Amino acid sequence: MMKSQNNVAIIILAAGASSRMGQPKQLLEWDNQPLIRRVAQTALASQAEAVYVVVGGAGAAVTAALDNLPVQIVACPHYATGQSASLRAGIAALATHTDAALIMLGDQPFVTTAIIDALIGVWRESRAPIVAPTFDGRRGNPVLFGQNMFAELLNVQGDQGARTVLQSTAAHIRLVPFTGTRALEDIDTIDDYHRIQAL
Repeated sequence: MMKSQNNVAIIILAAGASSRMGQPKQLLEWDNQPLIRRVAQTALASQAEAVYVVVGGAGAAVTAALDNLPVQIVACPHYATGQSASLRAGIAALATHTDAALIMLGDQPFVTTAIIDALIGVWRESRAPIVAPTFDGRRGNPVLFGQNMFAELLNVQGDQGARTVLQSTAAHIRLVPFTGTRALEDIDTIDDYHRIQAL
């Protein structure tokens, strides 16, 4: 029996120190629960086979907020060096049979399971090395990377996450269009939090 080559994992980056927020944004209340729990539930409801959550700043509290959810916690001790450290930690933790990884941010509550599943579906049909959404023409997150991109992701540096990889492989990105820009909203400051709560 041949091994399935459709195994998609989700990596949620939730290791940031929330320096602009002044408090762990992963723990802000959203739908009467911590934001990170809400994001993890969205991921778990998708077609992905596994969900990993990378923690660093407030790691113990973030882990506690995910109690009883079937996610795999990945510790990132070097989270303060930038988002790339979290990305590398997540990719390095993937099971060897993982065929693609979808990278989610822990502070985008309007990314839906339907968006995730659409990206996974396009990848399974096209086997594009990278599948990314556009919202009213603006490229956003989450972004799915095929296994053939993992080595490049393990070499990213600084606080840009996968941006340098996306720039260097722009011609190979399969774009999936969505209507509306709500999913682009993220939370960096307390003003962001209050503003998008009203959306």
